[in-house]
Amino acid sequence: MAELLDNRGERIRLLKEIITKLHQGAPKEEVKRELRELVKSTDASEIAAMEQELMAGGMPLEEVMGMCDLHSEITREILTQRADTQVEPGHPADTFRRENVALGEAVAAMREALAKLCEGEDGNLPPAEALDAARRQHSLLMDVDTHYQRKENLLFPFLVMHGITGPSQVMSGKDDEVREFLKGLGEALRQADVTVGEWKVLRDAVAEPALAAVTEMTLKEDHILLPMAFQALTEAEWAEIYEQTSEFGYCLVEPGTGYVPAGPTEPAEGDDVTTRAGTFRAPSGTITQAQLLAMFEALPVDLTFVDADDRVRYFTEGRSRVFARPRAILGRKVQHCHPPSSIDIVEKIIGDFRAGREDACSFWIESEGRFVLIRYLALRDADGAYMGTLEVTQDLTEERALTGERRLLEYDSEGASPPVNA
Repeated sequence: MAELLDNRGERIRLLKEIITKLHQGAPKEEVKRELRELVKSTDASEIAAMEQELMAGGMPLEEVMGMCDLHSEITREILTQRADTQVEPGHPADTFRRENVALGEAVAAMREALAKLCEGEDGNLPPAEALDAARRQHSLLMDVDTHYQRKENLLFPFLVMHGITGPSQVMSGKDDEVREFLKGLGEALRQADVTVGEWKVLRDAVAEPALAAVTEMTLKEDHILLPMAFQALTEAEWAEIYEQTSEFGYCLVEPGTGYVPAGPTEPAEGDDVTTRAGTFRAPSGTITQAQLLAMFEALPVDLTFVDADDRVRYFTEGRSRVFARPRAILGRKVQHCHPPSSIDIVEKIIGDFRAGREDACSFWIESEGRFVLIRYLALRDADGAYMGTLEVTQDLTEERALTGERRLLEYDSEGASPPVNA
């Protein structure tokens, strides 16, 4: 037996054989006993190979997905004792792990919010503040889609390039299940006339399956997917994932700092080196990426860009932002960045912009003694197709107080908005 366990191919065959017994209905404890000795000498990549061989042997993807939670629970329970690979803060794997921790906290907070909905007499309606709190927690949990989008569009393609196809297919299917579970929970939370007794039923039948599915996926990623990816991917591939991560955004947390990705390869003959260096060319001139960023940061306004899919893709980080913007909102649906009371307004604006009915709207508020103007502008391409929405926020307190003229040089204090009639 020991000689067999020294052979990778034989370990995969035995692992598949044991897991197949589980799929066929063998008791969990019996399977766990057989796995315990085998898994001591196996790793995440062999579990991935086992899944691929199950599908190659004719087991439908849907059946593998259906049993995925059960066999991953057993193998993960044994693999958990292994030390995790250590990486610098900001490494894509570190970001995935930190997001999983945050998702675990969001699940716990959601359970607490649901408990508040279930307090009191069955026939009564829960307090409005309890329902609002649960809706806010659900909005945070919906951020998991950003996490999955990054995993599916950045990590999985590299695994497939290394021949690891089975786990990517199974996990993508399980991700979709989580999305559907959370969608169902969101539909329940949007109802305003659900009684305490009905919420007790919904908590068990709708909410708990969704929360359990989120938790199960974080465990699969931490103990199977990421260790497998560490074995397969090169430093250059991790660097490429890192470079593209900001295009999708982050889930609940901001990325750490410290990771230095592998340097770019030398440009091939004929490459446009200027473009590679980050130069932006427009009909009205040329500017480097660094100059463009500095220009945005110097503007006396806050800019936030939401793309055509309603996801927050960029915001300026000037010294005098009116409203704080954590980087964790990048990639998040804009609807999930607003309190429940204003979602209808957000949906109305974006809907009118997308349909071409409107191109701009403005709001102004007084907050803590400041007068703030907020404008929403539709962005369209040369053919008029909707590209997204630009939010422009400006503190106009000083500008409103201007009178007379200023014709002599006088510098404004650091961080203050320049006079509009200077």
